Amino acid sequence: MLFMVKIVVRLPGDWPKEKLAEINKNETARSMQFVKEGKLKRIFRIVGQRANFSIWETASPEELHATLTSLPLHPYMDVSVTPIMKHTTTEAWEKEHGAMPPFQ
Repeated sequence: MLFMVKIVVRLPGDWPKEKLAEINKNETARSMQFVKEGKLKRIFRIVGQRANFSIWETASPEELHATLTSLPLHPYMDVSVTPIMKHTTTEAWEKEHGAMPPFQ
């Protein structure tokens, strides 16, 4: 199943730079693991915010929930999830040309 996820991070108060650097390092490592596993397909920063939109693929909503709650920053996240499906234009492109062009 495909999901579009919006994540807004709301950190409590003023964190020391060292604490913020450590949790960001751990968050990046965990996210990279999900890319390698094929769960995190794409992620985009929202300009001017500590937020992102991402595309995830998991077998079920329950698996997505477990995946997202395992992120180090999860306790500080507001998460919105929208199930999505392949658009007919994408299907037509793939039928005629193969895989969609990669993002540049």
